Formats: sequence, C-alpha cells, structure tokens
Amino acid sequence: MNDFSGFRSIPTTTLADLLGRTQVMDVGIRPLWSPVPRVAGPAFTVRCPPGDNLMLHAAVHRAEPGAVIVVESGDMDYALAGGNVCAVARRRGVAAIVADGLIRDLGEVREAGFPVFARGVIPVPGSKAAVAPLNDPVRCGGVTVRAGDIVVADEEGVVVTPGPGDRQEQVLADARKKLAKEADETLDAWEAAHRARIDTILRDQGFTE
Repeated sequence: MNDFSGFRSIPTTTLADLLGRTQVMDVGIRPLWSPVPRVAGPAFTVRCPPGDNLMLHAAVHRAEPGAVIVVESGDMDYALAGGNVCAVARRRGVAAIVADGLIRDLGEVREAGFPVFARGVIPVPGSKAAVAPLNDPVRCGGVTVRAGDIVVADEEGVVVTPGPGDRQEQVLADARKKLAKEADETLDAWEAAHRARIDTILRDQGFTE
C-alpha cells in the first residue's frame, strides 16, 4: 500500500476495534506532549540495545519522509534521542518516533511540535557503538512491527496494521465504513441498541434485578 494518508483520519480506537489487542501497543507507550496530532505512516524499524542509540540516530538520516520510526529498546536508564535528533527528523519529514524507551530534551521536542510516543524522559544520553540492521522486525510495546506496517498513533495509543498489501487496504475500507455507520447513528439509537445488548447478556448470565 503506497498511499497511507487515509489512515490519518482513522482514530486508533476504530483500528483497535478492528484489529484487536495484539496490534495495540501497551499503555506505557504514550505521547510525551499534549495535545498531540494523530500521525500515520509506514514503519521504519530500528533495534537499539540497552545503553546505546546509534541505530536510531542512523535511521533519522535514512527514513523516508512520512515514515514512523519504531524503536525496540526497553532501556529505562538512557535516552535514545534528544532535541536535535528530533528536530532533524522533523525537518526530513519523519512523521513521528515511537520508541520502547526514553528520550530527553522534551521541552525542545514539544516546542518543535514533533510527535514522540515513548515510555518517558531521562536526561542521560546513551552511547553510540552498537551496529544492527535497519528495517528488521522489532518488538515495541508488546507488538511485533515490520517495515511497511502502518503505524497510527494519537492520544489514545499506538496501533499497528500489518502489511504492506491488501490487508491494509481492507482495514482502511472497513474503518471508513465503521466510522460512517457511527456518524449516521443518533445517540438515542445507540442507547437503545446498547441497552438491549447489555440486557440480553445479563439475562443469559442469569442476572436478576
């Protein structure tokens, strides 16, 4: 799927409904400033061992415009990136960084308006020594991410649509249909259907008033 821009209009909640829990990163991967815009783009994947950030810094100069750089790390002692790295990523057209780890210089990142989804901040920089391949499959926030998967991130969380290929097209089409149906449904209609469904479940489980 070459055109990922349609995913920018799809909330992560809708994608989570369609794709399920396995494609949603855990709650620790969160936006580091607010209000963050929704971002969507193909994953450019990076693996950094604890204490080292070399390959993320390399990826910033290699990711295509529109990409979401996704980092496997898990390091909670050293920052993977700082203000200048994020500023260069933004200038090069990178849509966002999603990192299973930490960054620093949050004030600079926030002022620049560059979306970062990560586990938090720490002022200590990592070293630059460990070489690893780029665009290999990684694990980030409990989700396996492959290069070309579509990553959508907003204030609700981060969801990964596997791809590239027909499945992404189908997920996007299904998401648009779901949103259109919801937009046409009044709150009164939703409430009536919701109560009927809940009452049926309660009755089937033996609940009595």
